[in-house]
Parts: sequence; structure tokens; C-alpha cells
Amino acid sequence: MHPALTPPAAAAWLGVPLKFLFVLIPAVGIGLFVYIMRRRIEPLLKAAPDPRFDRIPERLQSVLRIWLGQWRHPRYLSAGVLHIVVFFGFLALAARSAQLVVLGFVDGFTLPGFGGAFGAFYSVVKDYAGTAVFLAAAALAVRRLVFKPARYAVPERYGKGHTPEAILVLGLIGTLLASESLFDASLAAAAAAQGLPGHPGPPLTLAWAFRPLLAGLSTSALQAIHLAAYTVHDLVFFFFLCFLPLGKHFHVITSLFNVFCMRVDTGNVKPVRHGVDEGKLDELKSFGTKVYEDFTWKHMLDFYSCADCGRCSDHCPANRVKRPLSPRFISIKARDHGFRRYPLRGPAEPSAPLIGGIYSEDEIWSCTTCGACEQECPVGIEYIDKMVDLRRGMVDEGMVPQSLQKPLSALEKRGNPWGKMEKKRADWTAGVGPGCTVKRFENGDTAETLYFVDSITSYDDRMQKIAQATARILCAAGVDFGVLGKDEKDSGHEVRRFGEEMLFQTLKEQNTEAILAAEVKRIVTADPHAYNALRKDYSGLPPVQHISEVILSALGTGTITLTPWGDGRTLAYHDPCYLGRHNGLYDAPRRVIDDIPGMRRVEMVAACRDRSFCCGGGGLMLFYEPEEEMRMGVVRVEMARRAGAEVIVTACPFCLVNIEDAIKVAGLEGKMEAIDLCELIDRHIA
Repeated sequence: MHPALTPPAAAAWLGVPLKFLFVLIPAVGIGLFVYIMRRRIEPLLKAAPDPRFDRIPERLQSVLRIWLGQWRHPRYLSAGVLHIVVFFGFLALAARSAQLVVLGFVDGFTLPGFGGAFGAFYSVVKDYAGTAVFLAAAALAVRRLVFKPARYAVPERYGKGHTPEAILVLGLIGTLLASESLFDASLAAAAAAQGLPGHPGPPLTLAWAFRPLLAGLSTSALQAIHLAAYTVHDLVFFFFLCFLPLGKHFHVITSLFNVFCMRVDTGNVKPVRHGVDEGKLDELKSFGTKVYEDFTWKHMLDFYSCADCGRCSDHCPANRVKRPLSPRFISIKARDHGFRRYPLRGPAEPSAPLIGGIYSEDEIWSCTTCGACEQECPVGIEYIDKMVDLRRGMVDEGMVPQSLQKPLSALEKRGNPWGKMEKKRADWTAGVGPGCTVKRFENGDTAETLYFVDSITSYDDRMQKIAQATARILCAAGVDFGVLGKDEKDSGHEVRRFGEEMLFQTLKEQNTEAILAAEVKRIVTADPHAYNALRKDYSGLPPVQHISEVILSALGTGTITLTPWGDGRTLAYHDPCYLGRHNGLYDAPRRVIDDIPGMRRVEMVAACRDRSFCCGGGGLMLFYEPEEEMRMGVVRVEMARRAGAEVIVTACPFCLVNIEDAIKVAGLEGKMEAIDLCELIDRHIA
């Protein structure tokens, strides 16, 4: 049947076939895009190695859940839903966009399988998808220009904001959808005027809305609109494609690959250099990340993939208390630095130090490695490995904060950050009380279970009560256990995350030797940092359990029973970062608490489980003196108070130190109490 309008592939202007233009536009666009991408890939080829192509089934599962399923976006409901509409709308429109490009030089082109009934069905789907995306883009523009969510703001010290780029992209999206709908609507209007069958567009779509605007126009006017709409769509489509790798919208291209390559395990830290055995680290000439090319290619891909959504910084405890750190700008500054180092034209600029250049020392030391930023990121960007590698580089250059130099030196000499005598590590056992004997492997005792105490619980007077309560619980549960005593060293968990890799390797070697010599069948600890280190940083050890898992098992078998909660106060449980977010242990502590008869427990709803707020006290952070407007612990105590809690229970000695101190600072002594899980259960053992 003769078409109502001359199609683009058969049209001419001043006697020149427009087909030549419609071939030239994609040829230039694709050629330019390939050139830009080649320049963007160049630094990745010079980056440090990073094996990310193992465990393919798990990686594909991440792609299906996080990239395709948009699993994390609804955590910010309004923005998340709008993004999901745009994402799935673009997926639905991909086939139509490809078809339109080819229609410019192949008259009547249809993608294979898109003819007949399916083609008619798809035509309706793409019309509604395009309309939904158009409306979502408009709503997103209003959010940016009118409501201006705080997490989008860019502090002056970080340069200009990214709202103009966002509005430009939203405008390009709107133009693409409007031109495609106008292209269809003009053809439908001409067909209707000539009494020919056509596709007027389903109700409440853009094409349907354009129909009354085009009614009554002459065929020549509709022909001009038809070709103009097609040309605009073609130009905007390829301009958009080439624009994506130039800024924050690069994530449209890279996010799929970034999610596929994201970390499969949590809690672990990348080795100093992939492919270099830990026993040969002393052969390396340089440690850590000092210049841009020291980042791994995955880290550079992270920078390209940052959508500048601000979710990471919004949930970063360091950013919340106004420390000089915003995870979002760790990525953005590195991306901009990489763009400058590797411009689209000309040779790469000379290498320059990152610390003192785009990053400050305090900025990098401010991170608590809590993992909140990684948990929130919808495109799989990683931060902890970058921070650790930057710290390794700083330590290698002697840039260690004054307040950390003494504890690190003490760890090297005495195996604990306080520098106390090794022989005093098990002195806390004297206060366990009658009826419970703590075996000591250093004295030749044998047992099936090792209780790994770690430094703070061994030496801090207040935290020793946790060790004593833990021992009494193990005795009540009938566990045959012992401690290493003077043979135990600090687990090295924070030592590694603060960049002192060689010291960590020494501590790990000493602990591993002592643990294996004890010939135990399992390890139990009440310290999440030791728990994470023994599970994720060590190798070749017996299975490791947190004390909450042991208690839950004993309650399940009836070995331990608990007396009622008698004081009438309401309790909230604080998830330690390295127990919850990094190891997924959320339910065991809660089930143990809830097993106390009469217990009244509330949740800090918006800040619990994988959204728990870091207390700021992990490991060597107790010795670090950051610049901040408020202590993280005070913020956490206020969260518990607003939830209606009078008692805060945690399962980490570092959290207990910080939260008890925060209660005093907040002026809530006598109104609120902090207690460790082991102390709580110890008080209620029948």
C-alpha cells in the first residue's frame, strides 16, 4: 500500500536524497563514539590488575538483581521509582531506536521478529513506555530545579554543581521521545486525512496527544514535520550517545559492567597487589595507591559509573558529622582527574600525587570503613578498597596522623595498641567468678573451642566485663573453651584497614601459628572486628562464630534459659558494622534478645540492619582525632532516643565504648544506658 507520506529513506531536499544525510549522521556518530570510548578505556589498560571474572553465576545474579531488577533504587522511594520508569522505558524503547536509525536509509525496515501481531503489540508498548519516560523525565527535572534534594548539592570546595548537566540530559530524553512520537503522529494524521489505515497512537500517549495538534494541517506541512521530527531524533540520538562518556551520565554505558564486576564478598580487603603473594610483599618497591594509574581498572570503572546521586554520602557517617569526607566526591574528583590526565585529544598529562592533589590526608583518614556507602550504591561502586589502598600509599610515604603513630608502634612492639605487657592479656580471667574455669593454652591446657578475645576486651577495664560475661556464658552453655593468653596478638583488623599491611601480616602470622598450635575445632569471639578478620583476612583456620550464634544455639537446645526482663525499660539493638553489614549477621543477636521473657525491643527503623549508623569507634578510630562537628556516637544515641529506647544493646566492644561516651556527651546519663549483648544475657541466665 502507498504510504501517506514519503518515508525518510525515499525523501529528497532540493533534489538531493536525504538518505545520504541519514547515513552520514550515524556514521559520524558511531565513529566519534568509538573514538571517545577508546580514549576512555586507555587509562584502564594502564591500571593495576584486578581479577573480576571469577564466580560467574554469582556475578550474573548481581546483574539480574541490582542492575536489571533495580533492587536498590526504591530505598529512596520517589527518585527510585522515577529512575526505574526511565530505566525500563529505555529498555523497551531500545528496539524502536535501532529501527528508526535504519529507517533513514532502508525504506520499510523492520527488526527481525517485530512484524505481524508482535509488531502491533510492541508498537503499543513502546508508545506507553515513551510516554511514561517523558513524564518521569519531567518529574525529575522538577525535583532538580524546584525541590532540590540536599544530597544533590555540591559544596563550593568541590567545584560547580551537576544540575545543568542533569537538566540537559533530561531535555535530550524529552526531545528524543517527543520527536519519535511526532514522527509517528504526523504519519497517522496524514493517513487519516487521506482515508488510509494508520496507527493513531493508543489513548493517553504522546502520539495520541499530538493528534489534535496536527489535525487539519496540509499534507505538505505534515511531510515537513515528519522529516524534521526524524532528523531531530537522529541528531539528538547520536549527540546523546557521544555525550554520555563526557560526564556523570557515563553510568548509562558502564553500570552494567560495573555491577557484573562488583565485589561478591563483603568484609574483605583487596591484597596489596593482585598476583603478588603475601610472602613476597617486601619485594614491592611501592605500596598502595599514590597516582591515578595505581588504582585498579575496576576502581577506574567505578569512577566512570558514579551517577552522582549522593546516596553514598547521604548515608556516610563521616559526612553526616561534617568530617572532610564525602564518598561521592572520592569518585567524582577521581573521574574528573582522569578526564584531565587522559584528554580526548593529545597526550596524557604528567602523573601527579593524589594526596595533596585531589585528596587531602584528613579526607582519607576520616573513613571508618563501615560500608554504608557501598551498601547504598545502586551501581556497585566500591570505596573501602580505595580508601585502604590510598592509606597504604600514605603509610608508605610516612604520612601517618600523629595520634595513630603511638598505637601503631605499640602494636608492633607489644601486639596491642596500648603497649601493655603481653603477660597481662589474660588478667581479666581473675574476675570471671566461681564455677567457671577459663583454660589457657599457654599453660598447656587443651579445649575444643578457642575464645579469641582481642586487644580492647583484654586490656580496657570496662571492656574486660564483656570478656568475663562471655566466659560465663560459654561455661553455662557447656562449651569446652580456652584462651591463648600472652600468645594472642591483636587481630590486626584495623591495622590492615589503616594501611599498615606489613604489620598486619606479622600479627596474622603470629596469631595463626598460635591458633593452629592450640589444635581447636572452632573459634568464638565477641568482637565483630576480630570475627571479620579471622573469617575474611586470615586463612586455614577452624570455623569462626560470633558469640550471638553460640548463645542462640544454646537457647535452641535448652542448655541456657533466661529469666524475665524486669525493669520495664525499652531496648534497641545497634547493629555493629562488621557484624551486620559486612557479615550479614542481623537476626541472631535480635533473636537472642527477644528470647528474654517480657523483653520490649524497638527498632531504629530507618537506621537499622544494613542501614545501621556507624558509631565511629571501630579499632584504631578510638585513637584518631578527626575534625568533626558532632561525634558519630551522639548521632546514634539520638536515633535510639527518638525510637523510644532507654537501653542500647550492642554486640561490639568498640561500639560500647563510643555509645557509653556519647550518652555522657549528650547529657543523657541516668536516662539511657548502653550494654553489651553478652552482659545482657549474662544477667539473665537462669
